[in-house]
Amino acid sequence: MTLLAITGGRVIDPASGFDGPATIVLADRVIASIDSFAPPANAEIIDATGLVVAPGLIDAGVFQASPAACLAGGITRVVLMPDQRPPLDDPALVAFSQAMGKPDVWVHPLVAATRGLLGQELAEIGLGKAAGAVGAATGRSAIASSAVMHRLLSYATAFDLPVVTHAEDAALVAGAVATEGDYATRLGLSAAPAFAEALAVARDIRLAAATGARLHIRQLTTAEGVDLVRAAQARGVRVTAGVTPAHWLLNETAVAGFRSFARLSPPLRSDSDRRAVAAAIGDGTISIIASGHDPRTQEDKRLPFADAMPGMAGAETLLALALSLVQTGELALPAVLATMTSAPARLFGLPGGTLATGAPADLVIFDEAAPWRIDGDRFAGAGNTPFDGLPVSGRVRMTIKGGDVVWRG
Repeated sequence: MTLLAITGGRVIDPASGFDGPATIVLADRVIASIDSFAPPANAEIIDATGLVVAPGLIDAGVFQASPAACLAGGITRVVLMPDQRPPLDDPALVAFSQAMGKPDVWVHPLVAATRGLLGQELAEIGLGKAAGAVGAATGRSAIASSAVMHRLLSYATAFDLPVVTHAEDAALVAGAVATEGDYATRLGLSAAPAFAEALAVARDIRLAAATGARLHIRQLTTAEGVDLVRAAQARGVRVTAGVTPAHWLLNETAVAGFRSFARLSPPLRSDSDRRAVAAAIGDGTISIIASGHDPRTQEDKRLPFADAMPGMAGAETLLALALSLVQTGELALPAVLATMTSAPARLFGLPGGTLATGAPADLVIFDEAAPWRIDGDRFAGAGNTPFDGLPVSGRVRMTIKGGDVVWRG
Protein backbone atom coordinates (compact mmCIF):
# COMPACT_ATOMS: atom_id res chain seq x y z
CA MET A 1 0.00 0.00 0.00
CA THR A 2 1.47 3.36 -1.09
CA LEU A 3 1.26 6.08 1.54
CA LEU A 4 1.18 9.77 0.69
CA ALA A 5 1.72 12.32 3.45
CA ILE A 6 1.05 16.05 3.10
CA THR A 7 2.96 18.11 5.62
CA GLY A 8 3.59 21.74 6.52
CA GLY A 9 0.42 23.27 5.10
CA ARG A 10 -2.51 25.16 6.57
CA VAL A 11 -5.18 22.47 6.60
CA ILE A 12 -8.79 23.65 6.30
CA ASP A 13 -11.71 21.24 6.60
CA PRO A 14 -14.92 23.29 6.37
CA ALA A 15 -17.05 20.26 7.25
CA SER A 16 -15.49 19.89 10.70
CA GLY A 17 -14.30 23.45 11.23
CA PHE A 18 -10.66 22.40 11.50
CA ASP A 19 -8.21 25.14 10.49
CA GLY A 20 -4.56 24.80 11.37
CA PRO A 21 -1.32 22.91 10.79
CA ALA A 22 -1.61 19.14 10.41
CA THR A 23 -0.18 16.16 8.61
CA ILE A 24 -2.59 14.33 6.31
CA VAL A 25 -1.83 10.72 5.41
CA LEU A 26 -3.54 9.19 2.37
CA ALA A 27 -3.73 5.44 1.89
CA ASP A 28 -5.88 3.07 -0.15
CA ARG A 29 -7.68 6.01 -1.84
CA VAL A 30 -8.99 7.46 1.43
CA ILE A 31 -7.78 9.81 4.16
CA ALA A 32 -6.06 7.53 6.65
CA SER A 33 -5.32 10.16 9.29
CA ILE A 34 -5.16 13.87 9.95
CA ASP A 35 -3.17 14.87 13.02
CA SER A 36 -0.05 16.64 14.23
CA PHE A 37 2.21 13.59 14.34
CA ALA A 38 5.21 12.97 12.11
CA PRO A 39 4.38 11.14 8.86
CA PRO A 40 5.10 7.41 8.56
CA ALA A 41 8.67 6.62 7.57
CA ASN A 42 7.57 4.79 4.42
CA ALA A 43 5.31 7.59 3.13
CA GLU A 44 5.97 9.74 0.09
CA ILE A 45 6.10 13.32 1.35
CA ILE A 46 4.43 16.37 -0.20
CA ASP A 47 5.71 19.54 1.44
CA ALA A 48 2.85 22.06 1.50
CA THR A 49 4.66 24.71 3.54
CA GLY A 50 3.14 28.13 2.83
CA LEU A 51 0.15 26.57 1.06
CA VAL A 52 -3.46 25.75 1.93
CA VAL A 53 -4.66 22.15 1.93
CA ALA A 54 -8.43 21.64 1.54
CA PRO A 55 -10.93 19.07 0.25
CA GLY A 56 -11.09 18.81 -3.52
CA LEU A 57 -13.62 21.29 -4.86
CA ILE A 58 -17.12 20.16 -5.85
CA ASP A 59 -18.48 22.23 -8.75
CA ALA A 60 -22.24 22.12 -8.36
CA GLY A 61 -23.87 22.74 -11.72
CA VAL A 62 -21.65 22.44 -14.79
CA PHE A 63 -22.86 22.01 -18.33
CA GLN A 64 -19.76 20.19 -19.46
CA ALA A 65 -17.49 17.89 -17.48
CA SER A 66 -14.05 18.93 -18.76
CA PRO A 67 -11.44 16.90 -16.83
CA ALA A 68 -8.40 18.98 -17.81
CA ALA A 69 -10.09 22.26 -16.89
CA CYS A 70 -11.48 20.86 -13.65
CA LEU A 71 -8.18 19.48 -12.44
CA ALA A 72 -6.41 22.75 -13.21
CA GLY A 73 -9.04 24.44 -11.04
CA GLY A 74 -8.72 22.00 -8.12
CA ILE A 75 -12.12 20.43 -8.87
CA THR A 76 -12.42 16.69 -8.21
CA ARG A 77 -16.21 16.26 -8.50
CA VAL A 78 -18.85 17.98 -10.61
CA VAL A 79 -22.63 18.00 -10.53
CA LEU A 80 -23.62 17.78 -14.19
CA MET A 81 -26.64 19.63 -15.53
CA PRO A 82 -29.02 17.55 -17.68
CA ASP A 83 -28.63 19.85 -20.71
CA GLN A 84 -26.64 17.36 -22.74
CA ARG A 85 -27.13 15.94 -26.23
CA PRO A 86 -29.48 14.15 -25.76
CA PRO A 87 -30.85 15.51 -22.46
CA LEU A 88 -30.41 13.27 -19.43
CA ASP A 89 -34.07 12.25 -19.27
CA ASP A 90 -33.45 8.51 -19.44
CA PRO A 91 -31.86 6.30 -16.76
CA ALA A 92 -29.40 4.81 -19.26
CA LEU A 93 -28.15 8.30 -20.15
CA VAL A 94 -27.80 9.19 -16.48
CA ALA A 95 -25.78 6.05 -15.84
CA PHE A 96 -23.58 6.65 -18.89
CA SER A 97 -22.82 10.25 -17.89
CA GLN A 98 -21.25 9.14 -14.61
CA ALA A 99 -18.30 7.68 -16.50
CA MET A 100 -17.47 10.91 -18.38
CA GLY A 101 -14.53 12.13 -16.31
CA LYS A 102 -13.38 9.07 -14.43
CA PRO A 103 -10.98 8.29 -12.93
CA ASP A 104 -9.71 11.84 -12.39
CA VAL A 105 -12.99 13.77 -12.06
CA TRP A 106 -16.16 12.12 -10.81
CA VAL A 107 -19.39 13.20 -12.45
CA HIS A 108 -22.63 13.26 -10.45
CA PRO A 109 -25.49 13.83 -12.93
CA LEU A 110 -28.81 15.58 -12.43
CA VAL A 111 -31.71 13.87 -14.15
CA ALA A 112 -33.81 16.05 -16.44
CA ALA A 113 -36.98 17.08 -14.63
CA THR A 114 -39.07 16.77 -17.80
CA ARG A 115 -38.87 14.82 -21.03
CA GLY A 116 -36.46 16.52 -23.39
CA LEU A 117 -36.31 19.41 -20.88
CA LEU A 118 -39.43 20.73 -22.58
CA GLY A 119 -41.24 21.50 -19.32
CA GLN A 120 -44.33 19.44 -20.11
CA GLU A 121 -44.12 15.77 -19.07
CA LEU A 122 -42.14 14.57 -16.06
CA ALA A 123 -39.15 12.38 -16.80
CA GLU A 124 -38.42 9.09 -15.01
CA ILE A 125 -37.06 10.76 -11.90
CA GLY A 126 -37.21 7.71 -9.64
CA LEU A 127 -35.41 5.54 -12.17
CA GLY A 128 -32.96 8.39 -12.71
CA LYS A 129 -32.08 8.33 -9.03
CA ALA A 130 -31.62 4.55 -9.17
CA ALA A 131 -29.23 5.09 -12.10
CA GLY A 132 -27.13 7.54 -10.09
CA ALA A 133 -28.77 10.97 -10.35
CA VAL A 134 -28.21 13.16 -7.28
CA GLY A 135 -31.07 15.54 -8.08
CA ALA A 136 -33.55 16.61 -10.73
CA ALA A 137 -33.07 19.83 -12.69
CA THR A 138 -35.14 21.98 -15.00
CA GLY A 139 -32.05 22.80 -17.09
CA ARG A 140 -31.26 26.13 -18.71
CA SER A 141 -34.83 27.39 -18.41
CA ALA A 142 -37.67 27.35 -15.92
CA ILE A 143 -40.77 25.17 -16.13
CA ALA A 144 -43.52 27.54 -17.26
CA SER A 145 -46.45 25.49 -15.96
CA SER A 146 -47.08 25.80 -12.23
CA ALA A 147 -48.98 22.51 -12.37
CA VAL A 148 -45.99 20.66 -13.84
CA MET A 149 -43.67 22.30 -11.32
CA HIS A 150 -45.97 21.27 -8.48
CA ARG A 151 -45.99 17.66 -9.68
CA LEU A 152 -42.22 17.72 -10.03
CA LEU A 153 -41.64 18.96 -6.49
CA SER A 154 -44.14 16.48 -5.07
CA TYR A 155 -42.62 13.57 -6.99
CA ALA A 156 -39.03 14.49 -6.14
CA THR A 157 -39.94 14.73 -2.45
CA ALA A 158 -40.99 11.08 -2.48
CA PHE A 159 -37.43 10.19 -3.53
CA ASP A 160 -35.78 12.82 -1.29
CA LEU A 161 -34.13 14.38 -4.32
CA PRO A 162 -33.34 18.10 -4.46
CA VAL A 163 -34.88 19.97 -7.39
CA VAL A 164 -32.51 22.39 -9.12
CA THR A 165 -34.29 25.23 -10.88
CA HIS A 166 -33.48 28.01 -13.30
CA ALA A 167 -35.22 31.02 -11.76
CA GLU A 168 -36.63 33.18 -14.53
CA ASP A 169 -40.22 33.52 -15.64
CA ALA A 170 -40.15 31.76 -19.00
CA ALA A 171 -42.66 34.02 -20.75
CA LEU A 172 -41.01 37.26 -19.63
CA VAL A 173 -37.49 36.29 -20.68
CA ALA A 174 -38.39 34.74 -24.04
CA GLY A 175 -36.06 36.24 -26.65
CA ALA A 176 -34.29 38.49 -24.12
CA VAL A 177 -30.50 38.70 -23.99
CA ALA A 178 -30.03 41.39 -21.32
CA THR A 179 -31.59 42.87 -18.19
CA GLU A 180 -34.11 45.64 -18.82
CA GLY A 181 -32.83 49.11 -17.99
CA ASP A 182 -31.12 52.19 -19.37
CA TYR A 183 -27.99 50.31 -20.37
CA ALA A 184 -29.80 47.67 -22.44
CA THR A 185 -31.91 50.41 -24.02
CA ARG A 186 -28.84 52.38 -25.11
CA LEU A 187 -27.35 49.25 -26.67
CA GLY A 188 -30.63 48.33 -28.34
CA LEU A 189 -30.68 44.84 -26.80
CA SER A 190 -33.80 42.78 -26.31
CA ALA A 191 -34.26 42.76 -22.54
CA ALA A 192 -36.40 41.35 -19.76
CA PRO A 193 -37.10 42.92 -16.37
CA ALA A 194 -34.97 41.78 -13.43
CA PHE A 195 -38.16 40.88 -11.56
CA ALA A 196 -38.59 37.93 -13.94
CA GLU A 197 -36.32 36.16 -11.46
CA ALA A 198 -38.36 37.14 -8.42
CA LEU A 199 -41.58 35.90 -10.02
CA ALA A 200 -40.08 32.46 -10.59
CA VAL A 201 -38.43 32.37 -7.16
CA ALA A 202 -41.68 33.34 -5.40
CA ARG A 203 -43.69 30.69 -7.23
CA ASP A 204 -41.19 27.91 -6.65
CA ILE A 205 -40.74 28.79 -2.98
CA ARG A 206 -44.51 28.67 -2.47
CA LEU A 207 -44.71 25.28 -4.19
CA ALA A 208 -41.73 23.98 -2.19
CA ALA A 209 -43.41 25.08 1.03
CA ALA A 210 -46.60 23.28 0.02
CA THR A 211 -44.86 20.03 -0.88
CA GLY A 212 -41.97 20.00 1.60
CA ALA A 213 -39.57 19.66 -1.30
CA ARG A 214 -35.89 20.49 -1.28
CA LEU A 215 -35.53 23.37 -3.71
CA HIS A 216 -32.18 24.66 -4.95
CA ILE A 217 -32.09 27.82 -7.04
CA ARG A 218 -28.94 27.34 -9.07
CA GLN A 219 -28.36 31.05 -9.76
CA LEU A 220 -29.73 33.78 -7.55
CA THR A 221 -28.84 37.10 -9.15
CA THR A 222 -31.15 39.92 -8.00
CA ALA A 223 -31.79 41.79 -4.76
CA GLU A 224 -35.50 40.97 -4.91
CA GLY A 225 -34.78 37.29 -5.39
CA VAL A 226 -32.33 37.35 -2.48
CA ASP A 227 -34.96 38.90 -0.19
CA LEU A 228 -37.46 36.20 -1.08
CA VAL A 229 -35.03 33.37 -0.40
CA ARG A 230 -33.78 34.90 2.82
CA ALA A 231 -37.34 35.26 4.13
CA ALA A 232 -38.26 31.72 3.07
CA GLN A 233 -35.24 30.26 4.81
CA ALA A 234 -36.21 32.13 7.97
CA ARG A 235 -39.67 30.51 7.75
CA GLY A 236 -38.14 27.05 7.48
CA VAL A 237 -38.74 26.42 3.78
CA ARG A 238 -36.19 23.93 2.45
CA VAL A 239 -34.67 26.27 -0.11
CA THR A 240 -31.01 26.83 -0.89
CA ALA A 241 -29.36 29.06 -3.46
CA GLY A 242 -26.19 29.20 -5.50
CA VAL A 243 -24.44 31.65 -7.77
CA THR A 244 -21.51 31.90 -10.17
CA PRO A 245 -18.71 34.46 -9.78
CA ALA A 246 -19.87 36.63 -12.68
CA HIS A 247 -23.00 37.70 -10.83
CA TRP A 248 -21.23 39.17 -7.81
CA LEU A 249 -18.14 40.47 -9.63
CA LEU A 250 -19.65 41.92 -12.83
CA ASN A 251 -22.65 44.07 -13.66
CA GLU A 252 -24.51 44.82 -16.87
CA THR A 253 -21.83 47.26 -18.09
CA ALA A 254 -19.56 44.25 -18.82
CA VAL A 255 -21.43 43.81 -22.11
CA ALA A 256 -20.08 47.14 -23.37
CA GLY A 257 -19.01 46.91 -26.97
CA PHE A 258 -21.46 44.03 -27.35
CA ARG A 259 -18.88 41.74 -25.76
CA SER A 260 -20.37 38.31 -26.36
CA PHE A 261 -18.18 36.61 -23.73
CA ALA A 262 -20.39 38.46 -21.21
CA ARG A 263 -23.56 36.99 -22.73
CA LEU A 264 -24.77 34.86 -19.82
CA SER A 265 -27.95 33.27 -18.56
CA PRO A 266 -29.30 34.76 -16.37
CA PRO A 267 -27.94 37.99 -17.87
CA LEU A 268 -25.74 40.31 -15.87
CA ARG A 269 -27.68 42.62 -13.57
CA SER A 270 -27.48 46.17 -12.22
CA ASP A 271 -24.77 47.06 -9.74
CA SER A 272 -27.27 47.23 -6.88
CA ASP A 273 -28.25 43.62 -7.65
CA ARG A 274 -24.59 42.65 -7.83
CA ARG A 275 -23.95 44.12 -4.38
CA ALA A 276 -27.01 42.37 -2.96
CA VAL A 277 -25.73 39.03 -4.24
CA ALA A 278 -22.33 39.60 -2.63
CA ALA A 279 -24.04 40.44 0.66
CA ALA A 280 -26.18 37.29 0.40
CA ILE A 281 -23.06 35.17 0.06
CA GLY A 282 -21.66 36.92 3.10
CA ASP A 283 -24.69 36.20 5.30
CA GLY A 284 -25.18 32.63 4.06
CA THR A 285 -28.41 33.14 2.11
CA ILE A 286 -26.43 31.95 -0.90
CA SER A 287 -24.53 28.89 0.30
CA ILE A 288 -23.05 27.43 -2.89
CA ILE A 289 -20.63 28.94 -5.37
CA ALA A 290 -20.25 27.12 -8.69
CA SER A 291 -18.49 27.85 -11.95
CA GLY A 292 -21.46 27.20 -14.25
CA HIS A 293 -18.75 25.81 -16.56
CA ASP A 294 -20.14 26.08 -20.09
CA PRO A 295 -17.22 26.32 -22.53
CA ARG A 296 -18.84 27.40 -25.77
CA THR A 297 -17.02 27.16 -29.07
CA GLN A 298 -15.69 30.14 -30.99
CA GLU A 299 -18.53 29.64 -33.46
CA ASP A 300 -21.03 29.95 -30.62
CA LYS A 301 -19.54 33.08 -29.05
CA ARG A 302 -17.97 35.17 -31.82
CA LEU A 303 -21.30 36.33 -33.17
CA PRO A 304 -23.42 39.46 -32.83
CA PHE A 305 -24.32 39.73 -29.15
CA ALA A 306 -27.97 38.75 -29.60
CA ASP A 307 -27.01 35.67 -31.63
CA ALA A 308 -24.21 34.43 -29.36
CA MET A 309 -24.91 31.48 -27.10
CA PRO A 310 -24.98 32.23 -23.36
CA GLY A 311 -22.36 30.66 -21.12
CA MET A 312 -18.75 30.90 -20.02
CA ALA A 313 -15.81 28.67 -19.21
CA GLY A 314 -15.36 28.81 -15.46
CA ALA A 315 -13.75 25.70 -13.98
CA GLU A 316 -10.17 26.97 -14.09
CA THR A 317 -11.02 30.32 -12.49
CA LEU A 318 -13.55 29.18 -9.86
CA LEU A 319 -11.18 29.15 -6.88
CA ALA A 320 -9.34 32.38 -7.70
CA LEU A 321 -12.56 34.31 -8.27
CA ALA A 322 -14.16 32.91 -5.13
CA LEU A 323 -11.12 34.02 -3.13
CA SER A 324 -12.03 37.61 -4.00
CA LEU A 325 -14.62 37.29 -1.22
CA VAL A 326 -11.79 36.83 1.26
CA GLN A 327 -9.89 39.78 -0.14
CA THR A 328 -12.91 42.07 0.14
CA GLY A 329 -13.81 40.86 3.62
CA GLU A 330 -17.16 39.27 2.71
CA LEU A 331 -16.12 35.85 4.03
CA ALA A 332 -13.22 34.15 5.79
CA LEU A 333 -11.29 31.56 3.82
CA PRO A 334 -12.89 28.50 5.51
CA ALA A 335 -16.37 29.86 4.75
CA VAL A 336 -15.47 30.45 1.09
CA LEU A 337 -14.16 26.89 0.80
CA ALA A 338 -17.34 25.56 2.39
CA THR A 339 -19.40 26.94 -0.51
CA MET A 340 -17.42 24.71 -2.89
CA THR A 341 -16.90 21.63 -0.70
CA SER A 342 -19.05 20.75 2.30
CA ALA A 343 -22.16 22.71 1.21
CA PRO A 344 -22.62 21.02 -2.21
CA ALA A 345 -21.66 17.64 -0.71
CA ARG A 346 -24.38 18.04 1.91
CA LEU A 347 -27.03 19.25 -0.56
CA PHE A 348 -26.52 16.44 -3.06
CA GLY A 349 -25.46 13.70 -0.63
CA LEU A 350 -22.02 13.30 -2.17
CA PRO A 351 -18.93 11.62 -0.78
CA GLY A 352 -16.06 14.06 -0.39
CA GLY A 353 -16.14 17.69 0.61
CA THR A 354 -14.37 16.82 3.86
CA LEU A 355 -10.98 15.77 5.20
CA ALA A 356 -12.43 13.41 7.80
CA THR A 357 -10.71 10.08 8.35
CA GLY A 358 -12.13 7.55 5.90
CA ALA A 359 -13.31 10.19 3.43
CA PRO A 360 -12.23 9.98 -0.22
CA ALA A 361 -8.65 11.17 -0.68
CA ASP A 362 -9.68 14.14 -2.86
CA LEU A 363 -7.71 17.29 -2.07
CA VAL A 364 -6.60 20.60 -3.50
CA ILE A 365 -3.40 22.36 -2.49
CA PHE A 366 -3.21 26.03 -3.39
CA ASP A 367 -1.29 29.23 -2.82
CA GLU A 368 -3.83 31.73 -1.57
CA ALA A 369 -1.66 34.76 -2.33
CA ALA A 370 -0.10 33.78 -5.68
CA PRO A 371 -0.89 36.48 -8.27
CA TRP A 372 -1.72 35.67 -11.88
CA ARG A 373 -3.70 37.05 -14.78
CA ILE A 374 -6.62 35.18 -16.32
CA ASP A 375 -5.84 34.34 -19.93
CA GLY A 376 -8.56 32.49 -21.81
CA ASP A 377 -6.13 31.56 -24.57
CA ARG A 378 -4.22 29.41 -22.07
CA PHE A 379 -7.24 27.49 -20.76
CA ALA A 380 -7.23 23.73 -21.11
CA GLY A 381 -10.37 24.03 -23.27
CA ALA A 382 -12.43 26.86 -24.68
CA GLY A 383 -11.46 30.23 -23.20
CA ASN A 384 -14.74 32.10 -23.40
CA THR A 385 -14.55 34.01 -20.13
CA PRO A 386 -15.68 37.57 -19.39
CA PHE A 387 -12.77 37.75 -16.93
CA ASP A 388 -10.09 37.54 -19.63
CA GLY A 389 -7.15 39.72 -18.60
CA LEU A 390 -8.30 40.15 -14.98
CA PRO A 391 -5.51 40.02 -12.37
CA VAL A 392 -6.40 37.63 -9.53
CA SER A 393 -4.80 35.95 -6.53
CA GLY A 394 -4.95 32.28 -5.63
CA ARG A 395 -3.30 29.54 -7.66
CA VAL A 396 -3.88 25.80 -7.56
CA ARG A 397 -0.58 24.01 -7.07
CA MET A 398 -1.76 20.42 -6.88
CA THR A 399 -4.95 18.41 -7.32
CA ILE A 400 -5.17 14.97 -5.71
CA LYS A 401 -7.92 12.51 -6.64
CA GLY A 402 -8.29 9.21 -4.84
CA GLY A 403 -4.84 9.59 -3.34
CA ASP A 404 -3.15 10.13 -6.73
CA VAL A 405 -1.59 13.43 -7.78
CA VAL A 406 -3.48 14.14 -11.01
CA TRP A 407 -2.43 17.76 -11.64
CA ARG A 408 0.50 20.01 -10.73
CA GLY A 409 0.78 23.70 -11.43
